[in-house]
Amino acid sequence: MFKLSVISDEISQDFERVVQVCGEYGVPMVEPRSVWEKPPQKLTDEDVARMKGILGAAGMKVCCIASPFLKCDLGNAEHYAEHLGILRRCIEIAHAFDCNIIRGFTFWKTGPAKDVWQQLLDAYQEPIRLLEAEDCYIGIENEASTHIATAAEAEALYKDINHPRIKAIWDPANEVYADDGELPFPTAFERMKPNLIHVHLKDAARDENGEPHCLPIGEGGYIDYPGQLQALIDMGYQGACSLETHWRPAQQLDEALLNRPGGAAFSALGEEASRICFDNLKRIIGEIRDRPQFPE
Repeated sequence: MFKLSVISDEISQDFERVVQVCGEYGVPMVEPRSVWEKPPQKLTDEDVARMKGILGAAGMKVCCIASPFLKCDLGNAEHYAEHLGILRRCIEIAHAFDCNIIRGFTFWKTGPAKDVWQQLLDAYQEPIRLLEAEDCYIGIENEASTHIATAAEAEALYKDINHPRIKAIWDPANEVYADDGELPFPTAFERMKPNLIHVHLKDAARDENGEPHCLPIGEGGYIDYPGQLQALIDMGYQGACSLETHWRPAQQLDEALLNRPGGAAFSALGEEASRICFDNLKRIIGEIRDRPQFPE
């Protein structure tokens, strides 16, 4: 069965606090994004050693490095070189944590993906060489702010890249935010299954004006989370499912923070939100476990 995880800054910038909350909920893994006000590529060797000590004392592991790789402008050589450096550093950090998955994206969206399709394919050739040499994988996350916004576009990209080091990160709520998004489960999920390496969990729906917004896990009504989690079990998925709530109790996060999450402003009220979502997840998983067909 899958293992629960959390993207660290959805709880706090204080990594010790993140691990403490995970311990309370029996969550065995964490996905570092911003820690102590630093994105993963800016973490020093001393930071990483400190994090390893905190994790080791708690018996926890890292499942994925939540890097911002290729959240930059397509066609800008300087930005591309900088992001190759981000990838190299995140690979080093992944090795330090005995992890082999780094999250990646497909550049800031400037128009239809089909108009820059070959550029997207070409941009992943050098990363593939790095991944082969370092025995790591990139999980590409489709996101509305990037060229590959939907599961349908992601499915086509994985087919055309056609390389085992490039895999899929699936987040059902991203389909809600994409203009051309399909029903997250089961429609969009079926597109992602063949390449799935990692999962993010958040919930979202559209309001009466058609605007998307995040909600506590299991309370959106549009994403069938009991069905989604059961499907992961049924396919034998053994990887991590990282809570990435993006919902906050007091107010919605603004678009800038949603597209570039990190730092204290992003983490504010995150612990309260994550606790509510963990409670909901535990309830849903408990109901699944109570079903007669649950695997022993």
